[in-house]
Amino acid sequence: QLHDQLGYVPQKGVLFSGTIDSNLKFGGDHITDADVRGAAEIAQAAEFISAKPEGYNTPIAQGGSNVSGGQKQRLALAVNLVADKDIYVFDEATSNIDIESEAIIMDNIKAMSKNKSVIVISHRLANVVTSDNIYYMEDGEVRERGSHESLMSAKQGYARLYNCLLYTSDAADDK
Repeated sequence: QLHDQLGYVPQKGVLFSGTIDSNLKFGGDHITDADVRGAAEIAQAAEFISAKPEGYNTPIAQGGSNVSGGQKQRLALAVNLVADKDIYVFDEATSNIDIESEAIIMDNIKAMSKNKSVIVISHRLANVVTSDNIYYMEDGEVRERGSHESLMSAKQGYARLYNCLLYTSDAADDK
């Protein structure tokens, strides 16, 4: 029953030998070609799939060893999205994905959260700023919980980390 309701996208997505299409339809017989293409769009995978000579019929080796890390992660994300679960856990799900695609994917995940329960686990604070609830962990323990605004107002660990990263990012941009 849990599997029927929960979609999990880990840091290192899993693909099976077959085709792109068979991987994306892994979630069940009810999945249509339109569902597959829609999920590929949301996961920013449609462009690279279309660029392949065989498109959605492109063979995938066991574990996705014949696609790049970013392509593999996009496909693993699409596999879960097309399954249309009630709850999604994205555990560093945008690792190995370029910043521009990551921003689009995170916008799509935020839009999903209007109709689905979404948990985002991320080291990249930009991915959680708009979350309803943020859990800040330190040394394996939850130390703070709240919205970005409330955590910033508390001026504790989350705010220090956020400001440190913001300052580091600004300094890097100035170079």
